[in-house]
Amino acid sequence: MSQALVTANFPLPSVVGSLDAYISAVHRIPVLTAEEEQALSRDFLEEANLASAKKLVLSHLRFVVHVARGYNGYGLQLADLIQEGNIGLMKAVKRFDPDQGVRLVSFAVHWIRAEMHEFILKNWRIVKVATTKAQRKLFFNLRSLKQGLEGFHDAEIDAVASKLQVKRSDVIEMEQRMAGGDVSLQPADDAGESFSPISYLSDSRDAPEAVLEARGRERLQGAGLEHALQALDERSRRIVEQRWLAVNDDGSGGRTLHDLAAEYGVSAERIRQIEAAAMKKMRKSLAEFA
Repeated sequence: MSQALVTANFPLPSVVGSLDAYISAVHRIPVLTAEEEQALSRDFLEEANLASAKKLVLSHLRFVVHVARGYNGYGLQLADLIQEGNIGLMKAVKRFDPDQGVRLVSFAVHWIRAEMHEFILKNWRIVKVATTKAQRKLFFNLRSLKQGLEGFHDAEIDAVASKLQVKRSDVIEMEQRMAGGDVSLQPADDAGESFSPISYLSDSRDAPEAVLEARGRERLQGAGLEHALQALDERSRRIVEQRWLAVNDDGSGGRTLHDLAAEYGVSAERIRQIEAAAMKKMRKSLAEFA
């Protein structure tokens, strides 16, 4: 390729200063001809020449600004959208194949918009409003398809669902998501008297004290119980296991005092006494274990 093209100095837009100055700077960068774009792309693809990649990126920065301006209605800073679009442009340059027969701008628009879409979805609301492919399509098309500021009427809902090839219920749900505002979880006043989501959405199961308590309980039910059973003599341990830990084939609980009394040839009262003494000893062992 032409060495003059590789070594030519493209004006680098300053990242310091106003947005207007940046936009003015990127519009002063020369637009590449198809032949120059092909030569630079091939040089980067075959020789990994970063200077060529840099010129491809710089010459398309003005296009990123143009795309970013199309998303002004989402309440986000234009500078942030441009920055995300520039990331998409760099990804496109890295993946561009000059043998595909298309201009870089046509290939890059997908990557530029993808980065901007991701940024908008992450920052438009605290709670993400679109996660599936259908929801994303709806999110970025509902504004342009609405006829006014009011909500959709039935005919408009059907028309949008047909045009975007999504379910009618998806259109209604996305319209409701976009129409609703963010709500603070915390009460508005210091006294906490106002009704707010924190009062009914809080979940204490993941609180540190609850987690530690659950871990301690699991430990006592596992290793702690085994430790306590080891402290018993063989007969006492078997009585406790048969009474409280065994499960019958029908899913019912363990054996009765009378069942064990018949097995050991003693009275049911004697089995109860052995069981009571074993439980007392186990409680002591569990306390030491804990």
